[in-house]
Amino acid sequence: MLHRRTVGDVMTEEVLTLRPNTPFQEIAALLDANDIAAAPVVDDDGDPLGIVSAADVLRHETGMPDPQGQDGNDERAWGKARARTAGTLMSSPVFTARADWTIPRAARELRKRHVKQLPVVGDDGLLTGIVSRSDLLDAFIRSDVEIRSEIEQDVLGRILGLDEGTVAVEVRDGVVTLRGHVPEPRLVPVVVGLCQGVDGVVAVDAHLAATRTD
Repeated sequence: MLHRRTVGDVMTEEVLTLRPNTPFQEIAALLDANDIAAAPVVDDDGDPLGIVSAADVLRHETGMPDPQGQDGNDERAWGKARARTAGTLMSSPVFTARADWTIPRAARELRKRHVKQLPVVGDDGLLTGIVSRSDLLDAFIRSDVEIRSEIEQDVLGRILGLDEGTVAVEVRDGVVTLRGHVPEPRLVPVVVGLCQGVDGVVAVDAHLAATRTD
């Protein structure tokens, strides 16, 4: 089968974590020193309890709650603006991902939850990494040469077993154009579907004919 990159392929495994009692000043210093946008808050076992973002720190510094109301009711928002530890500053409950999730699934979850990072947990619920929007975007930003090579070698060659040159592949800005022929009509949608499943493909324009039409 065609290999599609997963969250486990793009996530950061060495994660800076905070404890509920980590002081605010230490939080700000750690985020700044490590040049990261957010850090999960975990308990003694490594179970994610929440997440603290740079935006939380900035709101605290200005003494203002979230202007978009993402922190819930006003009382909670103002409480976070006055927080002194990670436990009172963090956003909770924390939404998590799994390492075997596909990149599109993780991207949809980020959009659905209106968050920029997702802690990644294993079967035991413990933290194994963190994935961000930029990690997921990197998976889609592939050169046309990379995409064409994967389609020719993996999709047309290894998976479908088509002879080299049977289908000509052109890729421009992620749009794949296929020209040529396949043994049977039923293979046309199969080829298109497999190509659409290649990371980085924006669209597939197929001009394929079948050598056998019965």
